[in-house]
Amino acid sequence: MFFMSKKPDRKAHHDTTKEHEESRCIHLITSEIQNLKSEITMIQMFEKYMIVENDAANIVENGKVTGFKFGARLPYYRGIALSMLDDVVVTIDDEAVPKEQIQFSAHGNTYTLKEMETKTADRWNMGEVAYIIVNKEGGLPKGEHKIGLMLNMRIAYLPFPSIRNSVKTVVVA
Repeated sequence: MFFMSKKPDRKAHHDTTKEHEESRCIHLITSEIQNLKSEITMIQMFEKYMIVENDAANIVENGKVTGFKFGARLPYYRGIALSMLDDVVVTIDDEAVPKEQIQFSAHGNTYTLKEMETKTADRWNMGEVAYIIVNKEGGLPKGEHKIGLMLNMRIAYLPFPSIRNSVKTVVVA
């Protein structure tokens, strides 16, 4: 027969269990924060590839220059539906381009920014070069131009906006 000299200290056991749970929660939260930091770093790494070098040109239709385009890559390691691009901002030589003049073109499909809001089945995939088209009579003069591109992507599991910026100097021949 087993006799206990004193009653078990249930409060001490509860405190130990509670401390263990708190420690486990802290570990899980810390791990999740590290994963998000890695994800953010990875996303930021892609910014330098957003604007494609040596891929800017005026658009000529029926012998008339109607605008210009430049190549762009998604600064994210997964493809996203076009409707997940909440905002696209373009600047040319530090001048903002009105949104009504901007179009997006990928794999043969061209959309205004407004049309993109409903394009849930069309995707922009990682590594795929899409074209940002600016409808501007006369296009850009030949020579160097500073292009800025800002993309605001809605990423389902990120609790904050994923806003990516890139600025590059391109040459229009």
